[in-house]
Amino acid sequence: MARLGVTGHIHLTPDTVDLIRRELVTRLQGYRTGLVGVSCLAPGADTIFAAAVLAAGGRVEVVLPARKYRDHGVPAAAVQVFDALLARAEKVRVMPYEEPAAEAYQAANKAVLSDIERLFAVWDGGSGGPGSTAETVRSARDRGIPVEIVWPAGARRA
Repeated sequence: MARLGVTGHIHLTPDTVDLIRRELVTRLQGYRTGLVGVSCLAPGADTIFAAAVLAAGGRVEVVLPARKYRDHGVPAAAVQVFDALLARAEKVRVMPYEEPAAEAYQAANKAVLSDIERLFAVWDGGSGGPGSTAETVRSARDRGIPVEIVWPAGARRA
């Protein structure tokens, strides 16, 4: 069994979404047996990853940062994809926060890292504050979790 987590950017250009999707599908081909993807289902990298895991025949487990994450953390344009992926999740864990905020995102990222053997980071290498992709990558590396950077040539943040 392979337990893989994801962290990554939310705001991606449409062309980048396609680049990331193709790259993840390619990389996940080597994990077909017993594949479990752990994701917070944030728009962008997290939902692209979860969909790619399901397309590869894997299972998805979700860690939500807060009880009201869907209502206050997911943009209206992303709710349909969020709901569809959440409905297919094998397991859902909700962090003990009412509203999404930096502290809730940090807790969710720590929960993801606590239960995986490899992290896929859809990341341009930039810095970031609490709950960011950069912080999650640093935390994974500090814990000795292998990190695979997914940022194909031509990828851009929106």
